[in-house]
Parts: sequence; structure tokens; C-alpha cells
Amino acid sequence: MSDVMMRLAGLTKTYLKGKPGEVQVLRGVDLDLRAGEAVALVAPSGAGKSTLLHIAGLLDTPDTGSVEIAGQNVTGKGDRTRTALRRQDVGFVYQFHHLLPEFTALENITLPQLANGVSEKAAQERAMSLLDHVGVAARADHRPAALSGGEQQRVAFCRALANKPRVLLADEPTGNLDPETSDQVFDALMALVRDEGLSALIATHNMQLAARMDRTLRLDGGALRPVE
Repeated sequence: MSDVMMRLAGLTKTYLKGKPGEVQVLRGVDLDLRAGEAVALVAPSGAGKSTLLHIAGLLDTPDTGSVEIAGQNVTGKGDRTRTALRRQDVGFVYQFHHLLPEFTALENITLPQLANGVSEKAAQERAMSLLDHVGVAARADHRPAALSGGEQQRVAFCRALANKPRVLLADEPTGNLDPETSDQVFDALMALVRDEGLSALIATHNMQLAARMDRTLRLDGGALRPVE
């Protein structure tokens, strides 16, 4: 069986289609993401990085082309199916952590699992295991405001992986952190990718971090090209 967790094939996307100022953001993007592989995505501002991540994460739809997750073509599925697929198969991490401020770190990771039908006991065990993995288990009962920026982002990683997704999509996940904290948080993220067997597509402007991933791809002119 193929170890390709996500396949993007022939993706195109145009905004203001048929109107003055039409912009073709994606021009036939192809990409295979394999289990346990971390791929860096670099792009100039406005090149379509967020559009590509949103299509891969089923938050947007391409004009043409397809998105497959674990061999299943999910292009064109209805809103309810797409929501279920996002909850189960795709994890998101953004530049800002977006944790729920009124809940503890543990609760922020437990809640997505409860929404997915997991028992409270199993959800808490999974949450504590993830927090321990990234070195913040001792902060499990703290709300986000009581956590440092690096701790908040580690909790955000854990929340993204709470439901054991096949694919992790991250948009500048260390962009708000100082260089030392960024390195520490990135190490925690990569450990999770390897140990959970995830496919990860990580957008970053930090070429030093990109160089530590398995591959680096540049999105420019609507197409993906390898960076040597």
C-alpha cells in the first residue's frame, strides 16, 4: 500500500475570474506528502501559500484538480463530509496559537476529541501523553494566559494532533517566537511528526528551519518547484 498520505494533483485557483484584475494564484500544483515526511513550503508574500494550505485542508476548493487523503479523493465533497474529514484527518497550526482562553491546556486538547466521540478518560490520557511529549505536561492545568508564547504554541501543536490526523498543515508556526524559542518549538513539532507518522506541510519564511525538513518547495508563479 502506498505511504502517500496526501496527494494534490493539478490544482488551479483564480480569483476575480473573468474580471479586470483577475489573479491566477495556483497553476497546476502537484504534490505528494508521505507518512513521516516534513515538507517546507516557502513563498514570496502574496504568492498563494495560504490558498494552497486552505485547499489542502479542505477549507477552500480548487477551480480544477483534486485533493486525496490516504487514497480517497475528497474533492467536491459536501460541507458536512469536509468538516468530518478536517476533524479526523487534518490538523492545523497557525502563526498565532488560537487556544480557547477560558480552558486549560489539557482541556484545549481534550475538547476536539470529545467532539469526535472519544471518551473523556481516553481524551485526557491522549492529551497528557501529547503534552508530555512536548515537555509541558506540568503546565496542563494552566490557562493560555499563564503560559509563555512557546508553551502556548506547543499546546497548539498538541491540539492539532489530538484526533490523530494523517496530515498536519502549519502556517508560520514559529513566526511569533524569538529565535531560541522558535528552535525549541520546532524541535518539538518535528518529534511529533516523526513519532506520529504524520505527513506535514509547513509554511515558513525561516530558511534555516526549512533546511532541517525533508524537502523544501517554493511556490512562485503559481507552481511548486524544489529548492536545492
